[in-house]
Amino acid sequence: MVSDSRQLELDDLQEKLGYRFKSLDLLNKSLTHKSYTHENKTRVKHNERFEFLGDSVLDLVVSEFMIREYSDHGEGVLSKIRAAVVNESCLAEMARAIDLGRFLLLGKGEENTKGREKSSLLANAFEALAGALYVDGGLEPVRKSLFPLLKVEIEALENSQNYRDYKSDLQEYTQEKLVCIPIYKVVRESGPDHDKRFEVEVTVNDRVEGKGIGRSKKEAEQVAAMMALRQFQSKND
Repeated sequence: MVSDSRQLELDDLQEKLGYRFKSLDLLNKSLTHKSYTHENKTRVKHNERFEFLGDSVLDLVVSEFMIREYSDHGEGVLSKIRAAVVNESCLAEMARAIDLGRFLLLGKGEENTKGREKSSLLANAFEALAGALYVDGGLEPVRKSLFPLLKVEIEALENSQNYRDYKSDLQEYTQEKLVCIPIYKVVRESGPDHDKRFEVEVTVNDRVEGKGIGRSKKEAEQVAAMMALRQFQSKND
């Protein structure tokens, strides 16, 4: 059961979502991090199962929209846009847009290391919220409450073409032109745990061709790959 004080907190979130849960326990569970259940020995289960479901639910509503609206794009482009929209950094920003971190139940360890600000934790909570919305009311509340945020990201990416998968593009280039594959290596990590920065180098034939910095290893690898591609293009111009 959700306490009266917790119910008041969740009322604020439901206002932001424009949707009232038939089962408030579902919403509360979607916001419960495993650190909270482990430290408090509570019967309330953590949100990882909802996170698993929400990942698929978000993929579905994004795919549904793009198939309808972007009939000129092929499967490859649509897949890249979807991957860019539902990645950690985008989902974390959407979670911040609705102040989702404020409503999370965290253990003391996560609380003390600013868990409410961690991109990985916020992105997972956003997916879990999508899963809870789906269980409570099907796809319609997901479309109503969360899709407006997703739509902004989809349209921005589609217009800017920042959805390119530079790692795949670089691998295709090196395999075709140089008969080898690029190798990525993290050369430096900096910043506190809740705001890490990773620096990655990409080598091709034992030569460093690009460097990148990002909030995650994947993001840094994409930047490094982009820089390497630019390097190769400049040599060929």
